[in-house]
Amino acid sequence: MDIAVIYILISVITGAVGQVMLKKGMTTLGPLVISLKEIPSLVLKIAMNPFIFFGLLIYVGGILFWLVALSRVDLSFAYPFASLSYVLMFLASWLFLNEQITMMRIIGSLVIILGVIIVSRG
Repeated sequence: MDIAVIYILISVITGAVGQVMLKKGMTTLGPLVISLKEIPSLVLKIAMNPFIFFGLLIYVGGILFWLVALSRVDLSFAYPFASLSYVLMFLASWLFLNEQITMMRIIGSLVIILGVIIVSRG
C-alpha cells in the first residue's frame, strides 16, 4: 500500500475520532445558544471541556496527515477516501454515542465503500 494512502486513512480515522469526541463534549454541555452577550462565556465553556479540547487536537492532527498526503497524490484520488469518514462516523455514532442506524444508512455506507474501492483501483 502506498504511503499516501496510509496518510489519508490516518487522516480519516483521526477526523472521525475527533468528531466523536467533539460530539461527546457538546452533548455534555447541552443545547447552546449563540448571542452576542453570551459569546465569551460560551467560548470558555467550550474551551474548558476536555472532550472538545482533545477532539480538536486530534482533528487538527488528522489535517496534518491529510496535507502530507495531498503533497503526494492528486486531489481527485485522495478526496474520495475522505468519504470513508461518513462510514466511520456512522459506525462510531452507533457504537459510542448509541445513535440509531437504519437500513438505508447501512446501504449508503456500503455504496460509499464500493465507490472508494473503485476509485482506488482506477
